[in-house]
Amino acid sequence: MGLKSFVEVPADSHFPLENLPYGVFKPEPHSPPRPAVAVGNHVLDLSVIASAGLFDGPILKNSDCFNQPNLNKFLELGRPAWKEARATLQKLLSATKPTLRDSASLRSKALVPMDKAQMLLPIVIGDYSDFFSSMHHAKNCGTIFRGPENAINPNWFQLPIAYHGRASSIVISGTDIIRPRGQAHPTGNSPPYFGPSRRLDFELEMAAVVGPGNELGKPIDVNDAADHIFGLVLMNDWSARDIQAWEYVPLGPFLGKSFGTTVSPWIVTLDALEPFSCDAPIQNPPPLPYLAEKTSKNYDISLEVLIKPAGQEDSFVITRSNFKHLYWTITQQLAHHTINGCNLRSGDILGTGTISGPEPESFGCLLELTWNGQNPVSLGATTRRFLEDGDEVVFTGFCKGDGYNVGFGTCSGKILPAST
Repeated sequence: MGLKSFVEVPADSHFPLENLPYGVFKPEPHSPPRPAVAVGNHVLDLSVIASAGLFDGPILKNSDCFNQPNLNKFLELGRPAWKEARATLQKLLSATKPTLRDSASLRSKALVPMDKAQMLLPIVIGDYSDFFSSMHHAKNCGTIFRGPENAINPNWFQLPIAYHGRASSIVISGTDIIRPRGQAHPTGNSPPYFGPSRRLDFELEMAAVVGPGNELGKPIDVNDAADHIFGLVLMNDWSARDIQAWEYVPLGPFLGKSFGTTVSPWIVTLDALEPFSCDAPIQNPPPLPYLAEKTSKNYDISLEVLIKPAGQEDSFVITRSNFKHLYWTITQQLAHHTINGCNLRSGDILGTGTISGPEPESFGCLLELTWNGQNPVSLGATTRRFLEDGDEVVFTGFCKGDGYNVGFGTCSGKILPAST
């Protein structure tokens, strides 16, 4: 059974003591941002805990990392600091520890009801890269556009394919997404279409948050890569399929992707996910030596996508997938990213790419679920080929433990009409 906290944790909560994910919030609209962890239906203000001198371990005792408006300074400290903070917080929040439990004044300052907290982007994201690491997604997309004979390009099985995305348009869950405008394929002899995207899609992804980076010119060994990953978030890398299809040859995604990427507010640490690690798929052919891991693992994270259609009260589950379906691991992604000497920095994020499973009901985007619009999906009294204005998309993800969940909360966004 799970650990016991003096803070009430509902049975179905994503945020028990086994989790303690990190975020940044404001308790009042005009308050400065401050770091926090989630526990049950509350947010624990880490600036209050730090100011009270309760981080008394050797690394954090004299650190001001929790008196910052973001988590970047904490991320830079690395795994020893993360483990120290986790141990301290689990002890403070346990049912048997009186320090916080029995101090009404400290509790009233430190614990904020989650519905009163305004969640913000928890990190300053300097750079963002997006990978293409699901074999099922790669195969489906290739089949749709090139046919089953040439579904996956040969290089895909040799290296984690990726592109450098736009960090400035990464937004926190709950932020509305304005339908992008751009060019799309011409019809016949006509000029290219220009206007609002007609094929707007979601992409079910997760993203790794980089902790300590590396110096320019000094790659990170794949077997050390986990020490450079703080944790994971849910990520919806919205995609304008028609804009992307017209622009991506020869240099890849641009305007079809850079209009918006939504992330969940809570970063679940690799330490919290460790009990749910599982073997990664066998890679064939074997990867080159710099990508060959002594232990190659994924995490058993159940993922779900719901759509609430415009004008309706009900939401509908349209796919269920799992992080464990990724072919290339997050540690391989990070090691490959740096093998040319590229320097990663604390707060950078690495998107996994769309996470699709082997079955049609586990495909991670509408492009696959509708087979490029040919087969609309049912949403109660209506159907969808692609997203319409007013539609809200919600991702959830969690790991199932023995009497507890380790979850990510939600990652949501609503589509607004294109700007005129």
